[in-house]
Amino acid sequence: MPAGSNAKRERQYEHIKEGAEKRGTSKGRAKEIAARTVNKERARSGESKSASKSSTKDSKSAPERGGQRSGNRTGPKGPTRDQLYNEAKQRGVEGRSNMTKDQLAKALGR
Repeated sequence: MPAGSNAKRERQYEHIKEGAEKRGTSKGRAKEIAARTVNKERARSGESKSASKSSTKDSKSAPERGGQRSGNRTGPKGPTRDQLYNEAKQRGVEGRSNMTKDQLAKALGR
């Protein structure tokens, strides 16, 4: 934990680190995720000496965002056509091979 952190941030760091490790993340990566998250929260609440623009101007905090950006492998525009096609194949959607990405998403109820 960074110098100058309080007990609440220590608990938050440990909680995030343990959660990441339970999900199968390596210890080093779990520490990095926890440190980055806690540092960003400290910057947002004015507890740190310096802060990046993205730390303070973000519309949602990390807990509110719920991992929408972190580790989201579907990309900024949602899943790819191939990912949608594979899901449609698993669900047995008829006519899927001729569908566009938007049509597949609609057929899957997205």
